[in-house]
Amino acid sequence: MKKHIYGPVPSRRLGFSLGVDLVSYKTCSFDCIYCQLGRTTNKTIERKEYVKKDKVLAQIEQEISKRPASEKQKIDYITLAGSGEPTLNSTIGKIIKEIKKLTEIPLAVLTNGSLLYNEEVRRDLLSADLVLPSLDAADSETFQTINCPHRSLDFSKIIQGLKDFRREFKGLIWLEIMFIKDINDSLKEIELFKSIISGIEFDKIQLNTVIRPPSVKSAFPLDIDKLKEIKDTLGKNCEIIPDFRGLQKEAQDIYSEDIKSQILEIIKRRPVTLSDISTSLGIHRNEVIKYLSILEMKDEIEIYRYEDLQYYEYKRAGLNDEI
Repeated sequence: MKKHIYGPVPSRRLGFSLGVDLVSYKTCSFDCIYCQLGRTTNKTIERKEYVKKDKVLAQIEQEISKRPASEKQKIDYITLAGSGEPTLNSTIGKIIKEIKKLTEIPLAVLTNGSLLYNEEVRRDLLSADLVLPSLDAADSETFQTINCPHRSLDFSKIIQGLKDFRREFKGLIWLEIMFIKDINDSLKEIELFKSIISGIEFDKIQLNTVIRPPSVKSAFPLDIDKLKEIKDTLGKNCEIIPDFRGLQKEAQDIYSEDIKSQILEIIKRRPVTLSDISTSLGIHRNEVIKYLSILEMKDEIEIYRYEDLQYYEYKRAGLNDEI
């Protein structure tokens, strides 16, 4: 049976998160140039049951029930996210309600916010504890450049969807803005962001930048000083998403040394893609990414691009440096 859950994995925003994947790989309404999972292969706004509700719920229930009481605190959130846009799953509302019956662990939804103009989608999310939409552009032109949306999606409609959702949703909303060097970081763009944000009462504004290899190699990160400058401009409730390294020790404790060793052994044989590792070990891509982050921080692997694919290679020099 295909696994639709993964983790718990360390999240820079949510602590330790049990991920739930509600769509098939790279089914999304966007094709963002910074996406760590690669290019979108099924760009759509069609809502349907991409992943069967009963299978998802059975796997979540099994995962929660098998964990001893002492381990349960390591799941800070159950997070609906995964390989694409989770609100495309037409049963997401029922899934959220059923998860809330299974556990008191808070439930979060990571979404690109593109479907919040749809009243049914907004209603489906009302039982969540926390919704984390993204907004990577402050005007239509930049929206097209960064998010490469489905042709039916209109920027102004997405902004209105965020406003409507804030008015209806009683839980927490943390807005993420992904900044990309020389694309959405100009003074004009920041002022436009500020104007949009001032009209919607988000509980947090979280600033992010590219930290993992993006799907388009020209998507470059901002340095920390520039992020701090933007934070000061945007002001109230605004924060920079913390560095993953703060979770490094706990992440290494929670992860399986056996799986890390298996990933490293695969990479030692030859350069491989994220998909190669995921398929070979039967582990969700998002979980593999977290293991790769640890190996990269330990300077044991390096990343390079060839013919628009990202490859992970064993970094022998990194091991020699420790001797």
